[in-house]
Amino acid sequence: MTMLVPAVAVWGRAAPSHSITAVMITDDQQTIVTGSQEGQICLWDLSSDLKISSKEILFGHTASVTCLAKARE
Repeated sequence: MTMLVPAVAVWGRAAPSHSITAVMITDDQQTIVTGSQEGQICLWDLSSDLKISSKEILFGHTASVTCLAKARE
């Protein structure tokens, strides 16, 4: 049995800096993905009225994220 365990990032009064170096939008146009100079990948929800809200931030890269690509199923 596979269990998915969501990761939670907690920080103080200010979120980590995120100097965007790469941008991608999903085929359904509901999620924007950004890569940063700091090595983070962020997922953003894009609503039908074009409001953007943060969804997830992924840590782990030790270098800048300079390119994003869609994976095939």
